[in-house]
Amino acid sequence: MKQFTTVLIVTILLAGALHAQDFRFDPPWNTPPSGGVAFTVPGIDNVPDLYGDIIDPQLVIFFAGNQFMVIDSLITGFKKAYPQYRRIFAETLPPGILAQQIISGSLVLGNLRIAVTPDIYTAGKNRIDQLRDSFSVVKNYAGNTLAIMVQQGNPKKIKGLADLARKDVQVSMPNPAWEGIGKRIEEAYIKSGGTRLQQVIMKDKVAGGSTYLTKIHHRETPLRVLRQQADAGPVWLTEVLYQQMIHHPVGIVNIPVKENIKASYWAGILKSAPHPRAARDFMNYLLGPAGQSIYKHFGFTPPEL
Repeated sequence: MKQFTTVLIVTILLAGALHAQDFRFDPPWNTPPSGGVAFTVPGIDNVPDLYGDIIDPQLVIFFAGNQFMVIDSLITGFKKAYPQYRRIFAETLPPGILAQQIISGSLVLGNLRIAVTPDIYTAGKNRIDQLRDSFSVVKNYAGNTLAIMVQQGNPKKIKGLADLARKDVQVSMPNPAWEGIGKRIEEAYIKSGGTRLQQVIMKDKVAGGSTYLTKIHHRETPLRVLRQQADAGPVWLTEVLYQQMIHHPVGIVNIPVKENIKASYWAGILKSAPHPRAARDFMNYLLGPAGQSIYKHFGFTPPEL
């Protein structure tokens, strides 16, 4: 009986350890806000792309999701520079989802309906151009390039974009329907191997199940690589640098300049902004030395002048 009890206890402990292991890399990867009851359950109740104070905010910012890593430093720094703003709400969802949220007026997340009007929206140039008439001010503030995130040690020996067409390589790829980066990666595929490479990865391998299309690539691709569900995923360079910065076991495969693309990030103050003064103050901070140093720290390139 004693032996049975010991085996049972060990089994339960192992099961718990395995369960915890499943979620050991789960976000939020940033530092959650202090105050209140801390209740985050990985895989169950976890909302990593909504930040701060949703009740009576003094400033609301919709960031293209791949900038999630800058939020802690950026918001903290802004509050120090402009102490009159204490309640700030930010989202870091895919830019296409944020655009739809602006147009529809709300976002439904699980059982929660969020109806907030942003003061500032940030995205790539194409998405900003689609909403150009909605802004009173638009500024370029940062840039980026692509890289390939791979499992630590690069066990599949991936050397470049062309290797993502291999049958033995499981690819995590942003869905162009939701993510601006998806279209840019397709441009890089065509630069690297013509339309044939793009078709193999985006049509043939999707149909065969060896290319997985994400809905929120800045969360899904790192997790799929970390959980060994994907061998590789094209991402913004800053995303793989950040995973390495927080000591997650991923590797990087650089993409040559001739096959790569450059992205530019733009911020627009909406004409409908409920807090126009706060929006202008934040834009000044974003474009100033402090805001630019934060983006540089996380691997973003300066804006094009």
